[in-house]
This record gives sequence, C-alpha cells and structure tokens, in this order.
Amino acid sequence: MDQAEGSTQDAKSLPMCYRHPDRETGVQCTRCERPICPECMVSASVGFQCPECVRGGSGAGHAPAASRPRTVAGGTVTADPRLVTKILIGINIAVFIAVQAKSSLLNDLVLIGEWPPKPYQATMGVAEGEWYRFVTSMFTHEAIWHIAFNMLSLWWIGGPLEAALGRARYLALYFVSGLAGGALTYLLAGPSTASLGASGAIFGLFGATAVLMRRLNYDMRPVIALLVINLIITFGWGSIAWQAHIGGLVAGVVTGYAMVHAPRERRALIQYGTCALVLAVVVVLTLVRTAQLT
Repeated sequence: MDQAEGSTQDAKSLPMCYRHPDRETGVQCTRCERPICPECMVSASVGFQCPECVRGGSGAGHAPAASRPRTVAGGTVTADPRLVTKILIGINIAVFIAVQAKSSLLNDLVLIGEWPPKPYQATMGVAEGEWYRFVTSMFTHEAIWHIAFNMLSLWWIGGPLEAALGRARYLALYFVSGLAGGALTYLLAGPSTASLGASGAIFGLFGATAVLMRRLNYDMRPVIALLVINLIITFGWGSIAWQAHIGGLVAGVVTGYAMVHAPRERRALIQYGTCALVLAVVVVLTLVRTAQLT
C-alpha cells in the first residue's frame, strides 16, 4: 500500500537537497528539516541529519562530540567527506608522473611473481620476498587512459562511499580489495606477467557500493549496469588482469557487507575482524603461490 500511494505523487514536487540543488529528495534533516540527498544523509538514532547539524551539535544539551551521529557504517562524520579519496587520487597521479619521468621505476613497482622467468635464476618479484609490490602496484599506472579511467571511477564511486562508511572504514575497504585483487593475480596469472593499477581496489568499491545501495533500498540498476559493462571490458580486453578485478570485487562485497550490516553493539569487531579475515586469506594465497614458485 505504501508503494502504491507513493507512486501517485508527482516526482517533480519533491524538494531539492540544500547542498546539491540538482538532486531531488524526500528526506529531511530531523533537526533543522532541511532537505538532504543520500550523499548528505548522516544516520542518527532517529532518522537522518544534515552535515551542518552534525558538526554543530545543535539541539543537544552537551558537547557535540558526545552525541555526534555516525555514518551508516558507524564512521565519524567529517567536514570533508571526500578527503581520503582526494589523497588516494593524488598518490596515484604522483606515482604516474614519477613513472613518466623515469620509466625504469616501473620495474620496481609492478606486481610480478618472479623475474627473469625460468630457466633463469629469478632475482626479483614477490616470490623473491618483494611483498611490497602488492601495495605499490595498486598506485602504479603506465598508460594515460588507464589512470584516467581508474581515477574517474575512484572519484565517482569512492567519494559517496567514503561519506557513507567514514574515512577509516573506507580506507580499510580500499586496501583490502586492492590486496585481494593482487593476491588472486599472483596466484593465477603467469609468474612473469606484470600487473599494475588500482583496478582491484576500484572493483572492491563497486562491490561495496552495490551492498550499500541494497542496504538502503536504493535503485541498484545503475551500479549493476556499470559493473556489468566493466566486467565485459575486463574479459573482452586481453591485456587486462581479470584476476585483480574479480579478487577485488569479491573482497569488496564481503567487506562491504560486514561494514553496513554489522550490528551496532559489535560493529567495530565484525567490521575490522572481516578485514583481518580477508587479509588472512590474502596471506595464505600468497604463501601457497610462493611455495609453488620456489
């Protein structure tokens, strides 16, 4: 009945978000009653609040920090909800510029199992103890189209997700997804195949976004369509490491589910415990592959 009644309302009569005038919304801040869109909503004990009321702590008789509402995942609301996303983009761009200035630097950053390949004696690669490559490869791009695509995706998907999860949880999700993608690539790809890029982490954000939209009962068709298009490109383009995309996607879904569905009384334990569990799987896969190569 609720859906039937709601469907008769004129969508054009909905107010616009006070921070995003181009976005219609039917939700109001429970304190000041200003209209707020999903990106501006801050989960409170009753309903949602706008960022200004959260930062100012209006309507409370004690310190703002004592009653500050949390995000959907329990994260702290901040003045700049995209700060970590901006920093991640900045790191990627800085590494890209460094690689363009000194191409030999690429050999020290990419994810590679072992090099040179057999029958030669390997002197570099993850199998030779260079585990740091799992992290450096997440921020390394060689082609301009590659970094452009990844950074646009990071801005469009990562920004709203950071606002919904909070900085710490968002950053944990990003790295867990990227490391999972690297681990699956290391396990399944050829040992002398070089892999690079933030794609594993980006696909993890896709997966977590789908989980979040499902949790909030939003229309999932746009994110599903975007994900399907990316998967078609993944398996249709021979030079793309599909293992990183799939590994990151699975880790993002698992971690994202824990982030937004964990019960409040054990929220941090379940959220970060799931991150630790995924990282444990990453370590096991890495040890198994290293044993195969050495």
